[in-house]
Amino acid sequence: MSPKNAFYAQSGGVTAVINASACGLIETARQHPDKIGKVFAGRNGIIGALLEELIDTSQESAEDIARLRHTPSGAFGSCRYKLKSLETHRGQYERLIEVFKAHDIGYFFYNGGGDSADTCLKVSQISAALGYPIQAIHIPKTVDNDLPITDCCPGFGSVAKYVATSIREAGFDVASMSRTSTKVFILEVMGRHAGWITAACGLAAEQEGEGPHILLFPEIEFDEEKFLAKVKATVEKYDHCVIGVSEGIKDKEGNFLSETGLRDAFGHAQLGGVAPTIAQLVKDKLGYKYHWAVADYLQRAARHIASKTDVEQAYALGKSAVEIALAGKNAIMPAIRRLADTPYRWDIAEAPLSEVANVEKFMPRDFITEDGFHITEACRRYLSPLIEGEDYPPFKNGLPDYVRLKNVAVPKKLAGEFKL
Repeated sequence: MSPKNAFYAQSGGVTAVINASACGLIETARQHPDKIGKVFAGRNGIIGALLEELIDTSQESAEDIARLRHTPSGAFGSCRYKLKSLETHRGQYERLIEVFKAHDIGYFFYNGGGDSADTCLKVSQISAALGYPIQAIHIPKTVDNDLPITDCCPGFGSVAKYVATSIREAGFDVASMSRTSTKVFILEVMGRHAGWITAACGLAAEQEGEGPHILLFPEIEFDEEKFLAKVKATVEKYDHCVIGVSEGIKDKEGNFLSETGLRDAFGHAQLGGVAPTIAQLVKDKLGYKYHWAVADYLQRAARHIASKTDVEQAYALGKSAVEIALAGKNAIMPAIRRLADTPYRWDIAEAPLSEVANVEKFMPRDFITEDGFHITEACRRYLSPLIEGEDYPPFKNGLPDYVRLKNVAVPKKLAGEFKL
């Protein structure tokens, strides 16, 4: 009996290290040709499976697959497309199984966040019910660091390193100009419900007076009066104020300060930029000159300053996903397990997808100072190892030398078109 093929897809917002997970998975699968045939990748995530738009990764050289470890973004294309419930959209899941069956796929590896974990779990369930069992393994990925069980999420450590570096450098800039120019600088970072990235900004403040001086978390209700008083006191003491703010901070009524009224493809509220809102508040109420910036895609694409810890963990999780599948297991997510803080030690455990799907991990209250405006030493101990080490990509002509795969399409076998 010939070995089954595997399907791998990337989902949601991409990161600086999601391709490292792809690298770990594909390289490991190639080491077991007797158990895994070809690894097909979905063009633009799960949409690639639904539309039968598969990529034959066997057409890529070993050298180019190895270069994925140093390349940001999603090499095969990602998407924000959430499969609905089995009850209301059973046809989508039946289509997936139809495509998998047509291409002799027995392994499903989905690399993403909480919504992807939910999809992976549902595929494992319905495939068995339809008589074509698929071993579905979820590979964690999210810069938001909000998946449960795993100590941290691949992508987060590199974003944390980027925002901490960026806000430190901006802080030096503002401090040098504050006598006659800008008094307040605001950096907006990602984080809809969980303030992990905002907390990472706090790592830059190692000495008295260093920015960021104020952090605004989604977990802490925004109090305008207390915030303005804190800004005023900080400027009076240090002659400037550096602020890190999560895109997802809310007012007393629970409304996002930056909500636009639109929804993304996952059904999440579309946020429109809280930094200018905060900046205008500072200007109107305190009269300080300000500058603001939104890290946006830069924070999650910054492979040039990726955390070595993050890269190693991302690769290891891709590798472990294959090993878990080859062990005959199903509906599992390989997870990082912290063994010690100093020196940082970790290994990989296994988390049931039933305990991962649709569960968000928020900042513990004891990671945030009593006044709600900064991180505690406990938080610093947790975060510090995750940004450790440098893993620079190769450079060519003064710029990072990233790989672009050929992404050769697999011939379609099914008749007709599937409508999303």
